[in-house]
Amino acid sequence: MSTSNDLAPLRHTAAHLLAHAVVDIFGDDVQLAIGPAIDNGFYYDFHKQTPFVPEDLPRLENRMRELIARDLKMQGKPISRAEAESYYTQRKQPFKLDILHGIPDGEPLTMYAIGDFTDLCRGGHVDSSAAVGAVKLLSIAGAYWRGDEHNPMLQRIYGTAFPTQAELDAYLAHIAEAERRDHRKLGRELDLFSIEEDAGAGLIFWHPKGGIIRRKMEDWLREALTRRGYDIVFTPHVMRRELWNTSGHTGFYAENMFGPMEVEKEQYQLKPMNCPGHILIYKSRRRSYRELPVRLAELGTVYRYERSGVLHGLLRVRGFTQDDAHIFCMPSQIEREIEDCVDFAWEVLRVFGFDSYKVELSARDPQKPMEYAGTDEEWARAEGALKNTLDRMQVPYSYMPGEAVFYGPKIDVKLVDAIGRPWQLTTVQFDFNLPRRFELEYVAEDGSLQRPLMVHRALWGSVERFFGVLIEHYAGAFPTWLAPVQAVVLPITDVQVPYARTVQAALGDAGLRVDVDDSNERLQKKIRNQQLLKVPYMLVAGKNEVEAGTVNVRDRSGAQATMAVAAFKDKLAGEAIARK
Repeated sequence: MSTSNDLAPLRHTAAHLLAHAVVDIFGDDVQLAIGPAIDNGFYYDFHKQTPFVPEDLPRLENRMRELIARDLKMQGKPISRAEAESYYTQRKQPFKLDILHGIPDGEPLTMYAIGDFTDLCRGGHVDSSAAVGAVKLLSIAGAYWRGDEHNPMLQRIYGTAFPTQAELDAYLAHIAEAERRDHRKLGRELDLFSIEEDAGAGLIFWHPKGGIIRRKMEDWLREALTRRGYDIVFTPHVMRRELWNTSGHTGFYAENMFGPMEVEKEQYQLKPMNCPGHILIYKSRRRSYRELPVRLAELGTVYRYERSGVLHGLLRVRGFTQDDAHIFCMPSQIEREIEDCVDFAWEVLRVFGFDSYKVELSARDPQKPMEYAGTDEEWARAEGALKNTLDRMQVPYSYMPGEAVFYGPKIDVKLVDAIGRPWQLTTVQFDFNLPRRFELEYVAEDGSLQRPLMVHRALWGSVERFFGVLIEHYAGAFPTWLAPVQAVVLPITDVQVPYARTVQAALGDAGLRVDVDDSNERLQKKIRNQQLLKVPYMLVAGKNEVEAGTVNVRDRSGAQATMAVAAFKDKLAGEAIARK
């Protein structure tokens, strides 16, 4: 399949064909805005007195196919600013005029024509409509002009295009699979979490089943943190605003923070990050080189004001828990600490069932050193430590100049899920800014006061985001060790219910999570219900099983076997311990 970069000219041309089709069908009722290619397709924004409805999409799509079949040539020609102004003024196109007025004087202007449609455009197209191949219009959404809520609301039609129908069909199948795995849909169906409007957007309520999974995730992480020499800490959710002034958050991060609150004539602020709290713990007493590195870890809940338009289930929220850690160390220790962070990331991937990943090393833009905190020497040392560690560990990575945060370079690990989508989760970041702002020190071996290096480290990014990724990766069918219900006993009739309860108790005594379905449904309906709930094992108990002290075991794949209760208990416990 072609890459998105290869497809950009094709999709840009498809956007022109969409606008062509809209004008053909709806004529003067439409004002045109903008139509770029995007990662997975294209869109075009329109203002229409009578709004588009979903039933319009097939009509527009058919018209686009007619235009593609005509093999229309894409032709561009220079145009003067006055000519362009006259062209769009006559056609009463205010958004096009707004675009024109935003182009600096002296910049060349080009009008591109395809068939009967002409548009002001910088270029980047295929030669003819026939090269567009296959198109599909996907959805209609609202979009403020220029992304400003004070501007008019437009309608955005999204679509995608590929050179061949086969490639388009494969992409649409991928989209359908992604929709089947959507964590918001599965979260409701499996009763894992909800977002309650009475409480507010972007705030997550963990239901009992989701809470079980979260507890298992966090239990594993705390054990791993302890094993790797981290100290687990807890810091307040709200702190004095002066602290955030010192950290710089009220300056460079203010728009993402909730507003201050007044307590006894002092201002306090909900924390958007955990790092200042960990710094205060480090700074609470004089530190010696003998106790470095200090590794402080916290499952710390933070609050950020995300605009409603970007909120998205568990993946973009306003209150979330970061698996945060901050490492304070000497320069001689830094590469060892970075290596342990990367190794920790590999352990997370293995334990939670991911076998593919991508790594990026984000460095500062060498042409703009003034935009970054820290000296040239500090940046060279930090970038060198990250690069040396990845090279020594033989980790393939992409070098990304200009992608560092202003306070230091970083390593990002993007895991790849079951259907090939990358997710940005793990990050290991240097920070030159906060140690300097908070005047952090340690007593070196020669008795002098030195400034420690500081590293931010998150593995999941946040509990919420990682949980959302897990739901989609497994399509809700969690491995046995994470499944909120690991097995359910299905008595065939009411006569077997007492035996089912006995089996449940025997497995429960071993720490296993087992339910009994004693409803009046027929057996096949019970099995179907549990399949929809994605329970790993269904244990059918009928007359024969009661007499023999066994259960008929059915797993999610449909495989069946009759087993003694004790044997099944050992099997299930083994999977839970092995995290399968």
